[in-house]
Formats: sequence, C-alpha cells, structure tokens
Amino acid sequence: MYKMFCDKYDYTLEVIEEQKGEEAGIKSATILIKGNYPYGYLKNEKGVHRLVRISPFDAGARRHTSFASVSITPEYSKEIEINIDENDLKIDVYHSSGAGGQSVNTSNSAVRITHIPSKIVVTCQTERSQLKNKEQAMKLLKNKLYQLEQEKKLKEQQELKGELTDINFGSQIRNYVLEPYKLIKDLRSGYETSNVDKVLNGEIMPILESLLKGMK
Repeated sequence: MYKMFCDKYDYTLEVIEEQKGEEAGIKSATILIKGNYPYGYLKNEKGVHRLVRISPFDAGARRHTSFASVSITPEYSKEIEINIDENDLKIDVYHSSGAGGQSVNTSNSAVRITHIPSKIVVTCQTERSQLKNKEQAMKLLKNKLYQLEQEKKLKEQQELKGELTDINFGSQIRNYVLEPYKLIKDLRSGYETSNVDKVLNGEIMPILESLLKGMK
C-alpha cells in the first residue's frame, strides 16, 4: 500500500531492511521514503492497522484477521553543525603539570574550557603553546557537544515513535475489512470508504488529509 502510495505521489521508496515471514509474507520491514513532506503526511500512520480478509494462505479459504504495527520517524541529517557562542565559554589557563626539573613547563599554557550551558569541561595541556592547547580543547568540546546533540536527537526520535500499542483487538487505528463486506475506516478521523481496492493500491491521501484537518 505504501509502495503504491509513493508511486502515485512521486515519492521515492527504498527498502532498508526486510524480514520474510516464517511461512509467507513479510514479518517486518524498514523503508525510507523521500519527497515533499513525507513525514508531515505520513506521521499519523503510526499505530496498529487491522486487516480482515480471506487468507490466500489458507487452503480452507477461511476469513482471517491480521494486524500490522506501523512506526513512523523523521530522518535526521547526519551533519550536525556545532556553533559555539564565545559568551558560553569559561576559559582558564594554568601551569601544565610535568615531571619536574628542567622539563617542567612553567608557563600558563594549559587550557581548561567550561561550556556553561551544558556544563561540559575539557582540558588540554599536551602542547607548550597555549594557542595550540586551546585549539585542541575546542576540538574536544565540539566532539562532546556533537555527541550530546546525537543523544538528544535519539531521545526525540524515541518520543516521536512513542510507545507502540499492543497488537490486538481494540488497539487498532484503522480497519481494512474485505470480508464479509468491504469497508475501510479510520477510527480517529471517522473517514471511511467501501472502495478498498483503491486504498490498498495506494490511494491513502484522502485518509491522511482527513487526519491533518483536525481529526474531523
């Protein structure tokens, strides 16, 4: 359904990961969708989808109910630019510690930088030049801030994913009923249609728009 949706609306779809079912079908898959505002349109697809149909894998042609759990997250850029405001830094210089004697560095070349907003502290005293120690300390600080930013993005992703609802009766956000009658109904917006083939062939934009219009 999502593949056909991408074909209809000029999105590109790439299968990142796929696990086949033990007997048939797909157990799980991760897909990457790119185009104009894909997350904005598809974010409300997150949840449990319920399908009722005559199973093509049942020799007795009996009606089966299946559930699919969908998770939608945005893709973050791999390049995170780190801009550091000089006013957010507390820079201290001090004597480098050494072995003593003639090799001791008696100048204030060691540098300690404290990033006040994050409380991250980095130091460098390997160079005899205060300028070089400061440059190295700034590199260390940027690395730590980049890691902090990555962790923050990961936390945001987890919050956007949310807790996936248990896959069972009563937990679904949308029903796709093919037997004994034909009806697709979104249980949040109330949108419904009997043209199930059209929806399963990718025409889900009316459902997506009904959700974006305020769950009306």
